[in-house]
Amino acid sequence: QVQLVESGGGLVQAGGSLRLSCAASGLIFKINAMGWYRQAPGKQRELVAAVPSGGSTNYADSVKGRFTISMDNAENTVTLQMNSLKPEDTAVYYCHADVSSWYTHIRADYWGQGTQVTVSS
Repeated sequence: QVQLVESGGGLVQAGGSLRLSCAASGLIFKINAMGWYRQAPGKQRELVAAVPSGGSTNYADSVKGRFTISMDNAENTVTLQMNSLKPEDTAVYYCHADVSSWYTHIRADYWGQGTQVTVSS
């Protein structure tokens, strides 16, 4: 089993910054990719940013130039630095990991519990 533990989030004024972190632990053979998704009230969950292990990052158009994702392969962590936040960034942010399990090497998706980000105008 794999666990994702998120930290960060909170309330910030428009134009401010927040930093989200997520640590993966458990029976991990390899982390293939990690990323962040978000879900605003009444909307579907959407990709914010993702980074494959050893690959290039991928961002939603709405956050390009403002958010930066980074992954520490040695520590199995992913961080999302969010700058120039806007009220429309308000959502619950979920950490995601594509993990190959220790014993079977079968890939599976895992999710964190979610952390609230609220940007006031």
